[in-house]
Amino acid sequence: MQYRRAKTPGASYFFTVVTFRRRKILCDPENRELLRTAFRKTKICHPFIIDAFVLLPEHLHCIWTLPPGDMDYSMRWNAIKGYLSRNCLDKYKTPPSRAQKHKRAQTVWQPRFWEHQIRDERDYEKHCDYIHWNPVKHGLVSCVRDWPYSSFHRFVDLKIYSPDWSAAEGRIDFSGDDYGE
Repeated sequence: MQYRRAKTPGASYFFTVVTFRRRKILCDPENRELLRTAFRKTKICHPFIIDAFVLLPEHLHCIWTLPPGDMDYSMRWNAIKGYLSRNCLDKYKTPPSRAQKHKRAQTVWQPRFWEHQIRDERDYEKHCDYIHWNPVKHGLVSCVRDWPYSSFHRFVDLKIYSPDWSAAEGRIDFSGDDYGE
């Protein structure tokens, strides 16, 4: 059976993107800056809105909303991942296998990504909560507000979350759902 990605023009999507062999390289300052530049350059040529975002050492989660009539998030991820792969230092790349060398594949990212089309407002809220709770889930911080690489701080400024928000307060149960990790 062949997997088919959801493709609805103008929809919102949740993504999980993971580094090759889960190497903890994304939060290094030079890679954060490259990733920021990759997003910025891609958005100029192929606009989209980043609704929510978290960067962790070996993966990231985000929700994007595409423009009306546009459903090509794969092209955007290809551009973002390609930019970082081409521009990051060799020390962040895993030595390629023979097959990867033959394909001239980079070894910064896993070849695919996880995608989920957001179904409704409740699904959107649940995925935003998951994104912002993720650094706590992975033991990187004990409070959501302490993780610097997250749209949580923007959500606080917009009064969507309180500064002391915590999914642990029983706001949401993430068990039983798949977020591509």
